[in-house]
Amino acid sequence: MSRTPEEAVRGLWRTLSERDYDGIAEWVTEDCVYLDVPVGPTLAARGPVDIARRLEVGWGDLAAYENHDGVLVAQGADVMYEHSETWTFASGEVVTLPFVTVHRVRDGRVCLWKDYWDYGAIMSAAPASWVEGLATADTSWVYDASGEL
Repeated sequence: MSRTPEEAVRGLWRTLSERDYDGIAEWVTEDCVYLDVPVGPTLAARGPVDIARRLEVGWGDLAAYENHDGVLVAQGADVMYEHSETWTFASGEVVTLPFVTVHRVRDGRVCLWKDYWDYGAIMSAAPASWVEGLATADTSWVYDASGEL
């Protein structure tokens, strides 16, 4: 693909903003590793299908989700994106989370995606039903990326 790393990252985040789970495949490689750094590499996801499943665990029951664009800095294949996300839960709670996301891009698609954010902020703001749902969520997507990062 002839996309720049910046174009690949912005395209991915446009797709994520729409919660277009099927569209993720256009923006990530088949071997892309995605992880939330606060929960560690043993709960990563790999590939577009499992990344979508992983995102649905967090976002699936949200009434609304919005990504707020921010600073994007690229150096070669590596792209850092400072942004925030507003999560609106069906029960009315709203939380805005600051993020820094690190991406690596290969052949116009994201091949590594690491989110850095405050785990305590979401756990203290989310309704109990959402937190409890994590314990029984689909975990078929779990990929242990220990030693790869």
